[in-house]
This record gives sequence, structure tokens and C-alpha cells, in this order.
Amino acid sequence: MFDQLSDRLGAIFSRLSGRGKIGESDVNDAMREVRIALLEADVSLAAAKAFVSRVKEKALGADVLASLTPAQTIVKIVHDELVELLGGAQARLQFSDAPPSIIMLVGLQGSGKTTQAGKLALRLKEQGRRTLLVAADVYRPAAIAQLQTLGKQIDLPVFALGTPEKAEDPVKIAREGVNEARRLGISTVIIDTAGRLQIDDALMQELERIKAAVAPKEILFVADAMTGQEATNVAKAFNERLAITGVVLTKMDGDARGGAARSIFSETGAPIKFVGTGEKLAALEPFHPDRLASRILGMGDVLTLIEKTQNLYSQEQAKTLEQKLRKNSFTLDDFLEQMRQMKKLGSMTDILKMIPGVSRALPKDFEIPEGDMKRVEAIICSMTLAERRNPGLLNGSRRKRIAIGSGTQVSDVNRLIKNFEGAQKMMKQLGGGKGGKRPRLPMGAFR
Repeated sequence: MFDQLSDRLGAIFSRLSGRGKIGESDVNDAMREVRIALLEADVSLAAAKAFVSRVKEKALGADVLASLTPAQTIVKIVHDELVELLGGAQARLQFSDAPPSIIMLVGLQGSGKTTQAGKLALRLKEQGRRTLLVAADVYRPAAIAQLQTLGKQIDLPVFALGTPEKAEDPVKIAREGVNEARRLGISTVIIDTAGRLQIDDALMQELERIKAAVAPKEILFVADAMTGQEATNVAKAFNERLAITGVVLTKMDGDARGGAARSIFSETGAPIKFVGTGEKLAALEPFHPDRLASRILGMGDVLTLIEKTQNLYSQEQAKTLEQKLRKNSFTLDDFLEQMRQMKKLGSMTDILKMIPGVSRALPKDFEIPEGDMKRVEAIICSMTLAERRNPGLLNGSRRKRIAIGSGTQVSDVNRLIKNFEGAQKMMKQLGGGKGGKRPRLPMGAFR
């Protein structure tokens, strides 16, 4: 989503760094380009002008222009201001001292409120908070059934009243849902409210009545990042009537320009608390302004990569893998398992871009095709258990059989085995090899 802005800013700072000493005219020219880059990325005019003004004021300081690395100092200033533009520090959910804590999701129809309700409930469940989902959207066809389906998938209760043919008052549903949570001793309630294709007074009055009836601790505005700058205008309208406490930005994995993420906070004062990064229920992440700013400027995002990895691997799994590495018993079965685990992290291209310096080094159109990884998986799955554990058994006839079984060529099988052997050597060094040159990652296994 942020590739366009990242490329533009990278080009601007590359030109600055090539000039050695920087004067006021250089800063003015660079800031003019930065403003254009922000506007092209769908950032509001007011937010872009304020951002450039703050950066320019700091960048023109005598200590900056006289420093040995003025371009790097200006990049640091831009980074810090990007963090502020995106909300400053991470904004966490607030919970009531006396349960249940009530979270109310609001937004336009089609923004993804119901799906985000399920995602947020799953995330809270993983943190040890049992959640009751309340189906208060009685207008959209199948909204209640959708929430009930999501509840079954994550094994959490869903409270609903009435039928699609005879809907109950949403205020009554919300109030009785909260009472049910108290009766069951549930710590958190998430209320899925109705939306409209456009903001109207009837919708806002209904939401105001629900707010008055249940006094939610959090009112989260769910915005579709694909709507661009319009998401900011809608957020402002909801904030004026409901005083929203935070934002959930969906479809952050799409190809929108991402201006909403950089404008909503500056226009409403409501921080982005979560971002949806995919269709799966687990694809909801806390929003970290500092990490996103680093990714936009091509500095990587190691912390998010570490957290993603920690969520996939338990200490016991990591210990087992380490023992295999030390004993040099890393097999094709282990190779396949690690590849499948990596796929859960997201696309390999996105993972590589989280590593500092890599995003700048990669070609603009670099991408690891998903089909290549599927081909590797098909080849390994076409082997017998003995062959996976001991690739030395793979003579010519066996490789031909595996190629036929996986729908590939013998050359593909040969390439995989060669790169697996390279991976084995690398794993042995990483697992405790002494000295030596740092091994290269055998990416050719996916070629």
C-alpha cells in the first residue's frame, strides 16, 4: 500500500545525500517534492501542509545544515514527523475496571465491521479475554448469520434477538447483550452495529442511543483503506456525533495509496488502533506508527517480523528445531514444515521488505512467485518418507518418478535437491558452525 510514497521519498532523499552540504534552497526544493508525494499518496492537503511546515522548520536549523550528514539528519526529522502524523505512540485498547468492557464498532456499510468484530474477538481470546459478540445490525441481510458463523469458527458466543423477518430494536439488543455478558461472567463485549451506504441522521441517532444505553469504553470506527481520503471525511462525521476513541483500518494489504492512514489521526485526533492485513481471521495487527514510518522510509520493520515469528513458534518448537540444526538432522520434511510456517507470515516479498536495507536493495518489481513455492511443496510431497529423510536415495529413476508425480521436470527436482543441500550447510553453520563466511540464503530453491 505504501510503496508509491516510499519510492518517492527514497528518491528525494537519495538526491539530497548525494550533495554533501545542503543549503536552504535544497531543503525548500526537497520539501516541495515531499508535499507533492504526500498529496499523491492521498494525504489531505491540511495534513500535508502541516507536516511539511514542521519538517522544514526543523530541517532549516543551523545545527542540521552544518552537520556532517545533513541528509541523514533530515531523514530522521521526516521519520519522527511521520510517526507523529500517524498518531505518535501505539494506542492500545482501554478496558473498564469493572467488567464487561464494551467495544462498539461503527462505520459505513461495506467497511467490514462484522468481519473485524470476529478478528478482534479472536485477538482478545488469544490474550485471555473471553468475548461475547453482539449482533446489533438488524438491517443488512445475513449480517446476524455472518456473525454467528464467525463466532462458531473462533468458538465464542454470539448474542442475537429476533429474526430477519421480525427484527428487534438494536438498542434493546445491545443492552440485553451486555446483561447476558454480566450473567455469564464474560469480560468483553463487542457490538457489531449497522452501517449505511451513506451517513444519515437516522443511523447516527440510533448509534447515539446505543452509546447512551451501554456506555462503551471504546467506540472504534472501521474504515476501508481503499476509500482513500473519503475515509477521513466519514471518520470526521462519526467523530462529531459519537466521539470515536480509535480506528480500525481494513484492507491495508491492498493497493490503495494509504492516505487514510496518514490523515485520520490528524483530522480527528482518534488514533488508528488496528489494521486488517488480509481476509483470514488472524489477519488483524496492532498499529505501530513508528514501525510503519520506518517501512515507508525503507528502514524495515524487524520488530513486527519478530512478533509474527513468535506467534508461529512455541519455545518447544524452536528448541526442537535448534537441536536438529546442531545434530545436522534437518530433513526435507523439516524444510517443508518451515516453508509452510513461513507462508503463514505472509508473502515472502513482504517479509523481505521488513528487513532493514533490503527494501531499498530489491528491484522495484521484485516478487517471489507463489507458484514457485507450491512447486517445491508438490515435489517434496511426491517423495516417500524415506526419501524425504534421506535425499541420498534419490537416484535418476526416483527423481523421474517424483517429477511425474508432482507435475514438474526432473531439472526442477534436481534444482530443489541441490538448494536443499545448500540450505542444510547454511543451517549447520547457523546452528553452531565455527567461524567461516556468513552463508547466503539459497533463494534459488524457489526458482
